[in-house]
Amino acid sequence: MDYREEMKQLRDTLNENARLYYTLDASTMSDYEYDRLYRRLQDLERQHPEEITPDSPTQRVGDQTLNDFAEVMHPVPLESLEDVFDGDEVRAFLQKVRETLPQAAYSVEPKVDGLSVALEYRNGVFYQGATRGNGRVGEDVTENLRTIRSIPKTLPEKLPRLIVRGEVYMARSVFEEINERLELEGKTLMANPRNAAAGSLRQKDPRICAQRRLDIAVFNLQLAEGRDFATHTESIAYLREQGFPTIPHALLSDADDILREIDRLGDTRMTFPFDIDGAVVKLNDLSDRDILGSTAKCPKWAVAYKYPPEQKATKLKNIVVQVGRTGVLTPKAELEPVRLAGTTVTYATLHNQDYITQKDIRIGDTVIVQKAGEIIPEIVEVVRQERPAGTKPYCLPTVCPVCGAPVARDADGAAIRCTGAECPAQLLRNLTHFAGRNAMDIDGLGPAVLQQLVEAGLVANAADLYDLSVQDMARLERMGEKSAQNAVNAIAKSKENDLWRLIYALGIRQVGEKAAKVIAAHFGSYDDFASASMEELVAIDDIGEVTAEYIRAWVNSPQSQDLMARLKAAGVNMVCKEERLDNRFAGMTFVLTGALERFTRDEAGEMIEKRGGKSSGSVSKKTTYVVAGENAGSKLRKAQELHIPVLTEEEFLDLLK
Repeated sequence: MDYREEMKQLRDTLNENARLYYTLDASTMSDYEYDRLYRRLQDLERQHPEEITPDSPTQRVGDQTLNDFAEVMHPVPLESLEDVFDGDEVRAFLQKVRETLPQAAYSVEPKVDGLSVALEYRNGVFYQGATRGNGRVGEDVTENLRTIRSIPKTLPEKLPRLIVRGEVYMARSVFEEINERLELEGKTLMANPRNAAAGSLRQKDPRICAQRRLDIAVFNLQLAEGRDFATHTESIAYLREQGFPTIPHALLSDADDILREIDRLGDTRMTFPFDIDGAVVKLNDLSDRDILGSTAKCPKWAVAYKYPPEQKATKLKNIVVQVGRTGVLTPKAELEPVRLAGTTVTYATLHNQDYITQKDIRIGDTVIVQKAGEIIPEIVEVVRQERPAGTKPYCLPTVCPVCGAPVARDADGAAIRCTGAECPAQLLRNLTHFAGRNAMDIDGLGPAVLQQLVEAGLVANAADLYDLSVQDMARLERMGEKSAQNAVNAIAKSKENDLWRLIYALGIRQVGEKAAKVIAAHFGSYDDFASASMEELVAIDDIGEVTAEYIRAWVNSPQSQDLMARLKAAGVNMVCKEERLDNRFAGMTFVLTGALERFTRDEAGEMIEKRGGKSSGSVSKKTTYVVAGENAGSKLRKAQELHIPVLTEEEFLDLLK
């Protein structure tokens, strides 16, 4: 390949991944892979400096800021570190420093894999916090940072101005706990703790950020008015006295000792509450740092040693298929035990059928295994030359291994799901959705209570809820007589719900709350809905062919028919109660944004729907009006860009009148 073409491919790949990583908190490759490609681009640019372009990732730090947050200029730039990948490169860095500073000492510390931020204090009070952004301009995330309990809000010493730099992270234990809850609720799982932390810190609602229980580790003093420090260790000790959680470090001078400390940190990385992707080696003397200075992007007084993912070869003994709480069939590789990144690995994720087919993974293969993000074991590749004779390509089953119902592949993805309405593997998730506030709204039946009912053998599907007695409920842990009676009353009350709540509660693929309302209003009864043809379903606004196919598959399933027969026998309402006031908004689509004074957005949406209109969550060319309350954000901007009429709350009220 021509070097110009290779450089362009590298720039495009790295820029796109940087955009996903820094701006959208997602990624298409591992950090180690990114760093390797980045190093290759650096080498080519050194050989061909005339080909360096302004958009090269080597010419900037991070990526652009999001438009949703105000910009913050960093008084002291938040530089990134030059990466090194082996002991020889570490020694080369030390030798280069030694040429200028023969007696230099270094701080060696773990490199936390999180989101870098700067915290500013004025007169000892937390004033502002910002993300690194491009190193010189970051995003103002002050209110979200205030929700992190480990960040001190006031300091013992009231310096006129103090700025520190730290890494916001989500502890692995918190990450796993949140993913368990998301899986139970049938929502998309977080990819890894780093992306989870970054996404949480960029939430527009600080209350959501607070629920994510983020933490911080401070690793540098950026600016201290009224204080002088001679060394990094001295400044870190001072910050610890002020109440900041700081990163542990070792003070070393000898190259062999530094390399041993890097290895030790790598061997013990799973003992830290946060993920680490490397070790940082930086000069301890602050005046020495000034002598060496920085390049346009990186300080010359520090490097980041990046740990390669540890890989081992082992045998794939079998492939087992698990059915998750959302019905997704997940294949797992059963392995001969192998020691990897501090733990013994016996299983590895295989993701989905596409992943297995792409890598041609077969039972009996010798495979190379690594831990993705140091947490989840995965198969990197197959050692083809060691494949036994007679192996066959692997295909996932065509029926659910738990309940025997047919499986179906998502039209919009690689997931293969069980279609059974009463599948035991999905029971807790289905019940949680069924009883949820936006579905049947059964007060007192949260996930913990439902789990107890399932474990006690009292509930095997949603219809069983309507057979529960006060005595049944009172048997549960921490459920008194009064609470049991209230729960039974709430279950009985849910029988009177409007039809749309029932349709939404059934959990049919792609039938959300809005679609359920449209379906209920159109057909008027569950029986008419269930007997509707594909043509009749597709004729409804918001119901495409894919959704119609999901609906037909669900209503035709014997498990679904049994469930609905039992719900009808229990007295659950099967007809639409809500009547339209008029059709003045027929064919119109409204988008609500910002804070409304007289009603919530949900209430405004109901008013629109009762008048024949549609309430949408996103602005497009098909939007008729955008109703903008206080603090309207990106939706208002997009409406203005598309020249869509924007209504104030008063103007919206006039339309309602």
